[in-house]
Amino acid sequence: MTAVVPKDASPAPLAVVPSEPGPGVGPLLRGWRRLRRVSQLELALRAESSARHISFVETGRSRPSEEMVLRLADHLDVPVRERNALLLAAGYAPRYPQTPLDDLALGALRDGLERLIRCYEPYPALVVDASYDVVAANGAIAALLTGVAEHLLQPPLNTMRLTLHPEGLAPRIRNLDEWRGHLLDQMRRQIALSRSEPLRALYDEVRAYPAPPSEPAGPAPEPPSPAARFALPMRIEHAGRVLSFVSSISTFNTPMDVTVAELAVETLLPADRETAAFLQGLPW
Repeated sequence: MTAVVPKDASPAPLAVVPSEPGPGVGPLLRGWRRLRRVSQLELALRAESSARHISFVETGRSRPSEEMVLRLADHLDVPVRERNALLLAAGYAPRYPQTPLDDLALGALRDGLERLIRCYEPYPALVVDASYDVVAANGAIAALLTGVAEHLLQPPLNTMRLTLHPEGLAPRIRNLDEWRGHLLDQMRRQIALSRSEPLRALYDEVRAYPAPPSEPAGPAPEPPSPAARFALPMRIEHAGRVLSFVSSISTFNTPMDVTVAELAVETLLPADRETAAFLQGLPW
């Protein structure tokens, strides 16, 4: 396994941005409910409460119990970090710890992730946090970064910058317009779920990157790969050929720690036989 950044690189903090101004847990819960497009009655039925009680909580006329805050957060699919913010706003202690990734308590988890992405070789795989900063990556990822500007390779590496920056992978991505649109849509969806200001700032940054210089017209584009029928592939020039990948992202089920909840394993699987054969022929 090739570590791209030090193990002690910790996830960037995420800020909770209330949908509406005002103190207390009520406006925060109302913001999450509206974000999820759930009525007070529907939320009450899910949480085995009453629409009247939900209304009183949202307007500050009633203080919810700690159990009720967590129950509502669960039914509103509130991210773990923001559940702590809801508890604090309601006057309770945070429930979910945020353990540094290099902490001994996460040693087994960290080792397991490193073994996992190493097992994906020769296919590229990496672990990222909620801000798309790279925590670890295998050797196949490092091989794809040939030609990337040195300043983009300084830790913490960020996958969005590496991919979309005009001095990064962008000039080599054959279907950049499609892939860029896919990544920006993915970030917009995540911003809507987490309401993270650092993530929004990253989105604004990469969206503003200038497009790579246009090249003279060449031969007609290749026909779409079979993967285009079921998933959008990333088609990237590498070592004198065009490799085609589809991306798969895995997260932890029922996480009880903020750091763990915000980790994701991304794998780039070959979208055609030619890409698979090239990767399997590399020396490892």
